[in-house]
Amino acid sequence: MSATVHDPATAGPVAARTRTLAEWRPEDPDFWQRTGARVARRNLVLSILSEHIGFSVWSLWSVLVLFLGPQYHIDAAGKFLLTAVPTATGALLRLPYTGAVARFGGRNWTLTSALLLLVPTVLTGVLLRPGVSYTELVLLAAVAGVGGGNFASSMANINAFYPQRLKGWALGMNAGGGNIGVAAVQLVGLLILATAGAAHPRLLPLVYVPLIVLAALGAALRMDNLDVPRTRTGALRDICREPHTWVMSALYMGSFGSFIGFGFAFGQVLQVQFHQPFDTPVKAAYLTFLGPLLGSLARPLGGALADRFGGALVTCWNFAAMAVGAGLVVVASRQHSLPLFLVGFTALFVLSGIGNGSTYKMIPAIFQSRARAAVLAGTDPAVAERTAQGRATALIGVAGAIGAFGGVLVNLAIRQSFLSAHNGDAAYLAFLGAYSLCLALTWTVYLRPGVRD
Repeated sequence: MSATVHDPATAGPVAARTRTLAEWRPEDPDFWQRTGARVARRNLVLSILSEHIGFSVWSLWSVLVLFLGPQYHIDAAGKFLLTAVPTATGALLRLPYTGAVARFGGRNWTLTSALLLLVPTVLTGVLLRPGVSYTELVLLAAVAGVGGGNFASSMANINAFYPQRLKGWALGMNAGGGNIGVAAVQLVGLLILATAGAAHPRLLPLVYVPLIVLAALGAALRMDNLDVPRTRTGALRDICREPHTWVMSALYMGSFGSFIGFGFAFGQVLQVQFHQPFDTPVKAAYLTFLGPLLGSLARPLGGALADRFGGALVTCWNFAAMAVGAGLVVVASRQHSLPLFLVGFTALFVLSGIGNGSTYKMIPAIFQSRARAAVLAGTDPAVAERTAQGRATALIGVAGAIGAFGGVLVNLAIRQSFLSAHNGDAAYLAFLGAYSLCLALTWTVYLRPGVRD
């Protein structure tokens, strides 16, 4: 077993070889002020860096499809499928990634998951060229899904570092900084399109190779593991029996699923539905980054608002506003109004970001409320807190995975709508209906008079 040493960077006991914090009490005000806040902040910054790059790698194909001209022989439906595939694989990987933090440690898994990002970037940088088969493109897109898994492990890790009163802000900052990776990769793609041209798509994934190495080094040298009990094997099975799991997953599907689905599909939507102004990839790329950027910046705001007013209240009003935004998109599409279309979709991006922050704040709050009730009933406070922490972490993983599948549904709905009607009206109406259902679900389960956890 490693000897315990005093690490001046953390001002706390750390295992010499594994950088494991043997003492962590974020709910203790003295500990938090003396040591905890500084250590948590350092881990948060490095977590954001790794997750940011993970989101960029996950979103590579939202940009790469703009490079795939006639020489690749892929129609619009094929391109929409290429953006849906990494969304699906990323969603699947979120479940094992969540458990990996408890099994291997937050620092250790952040290092490992960062290095795994080299697989899709190097492979795509080497193999993407005219003449590559569509099957190979689908496989390359699928491998990019490893970037989607980073979110779940990062959120589970940061959730354990912060006290309850700051979880909404911390999770919002962590997720928002990661989400900006969607906009960042689109800006990098725009730069390559504007300088090197559409003939050089392989430059985009290769740009991220040194950044991935930097993130891995940061995790190895400056992050910490928490010496907490591992989530037991049946935790995910147990959480799937919890009714809140499916409610929160549905709400997260409506918020995050919209964000990632629109982020992957928006460039293609502009090119297909408004071909005349966006007849070249560069013209579409000028606008595709704006929505994901604003939505990412809005996510910490959603967490902060939830900390102040309550996650359920913010989430409920947010879905009402999203329904209005979807209605604007429907009207704009039917009137072929590009300005109104952009206003509606920008509003949806921003509101989906706010909803991402507020829904994730609700998860630890649900189990913290149960922990307080258990303590009042005679349960040992440490046991109640550990149980709440484990269940919140498991639910973060499940909701993150199911929520990401919302992005798959968004892409498939848009693809089918354009295939059958040559416009996106049916998909936009479906989004309006989904947000209305999420609004009703939030109010019924968490806000209606007399409701109890």
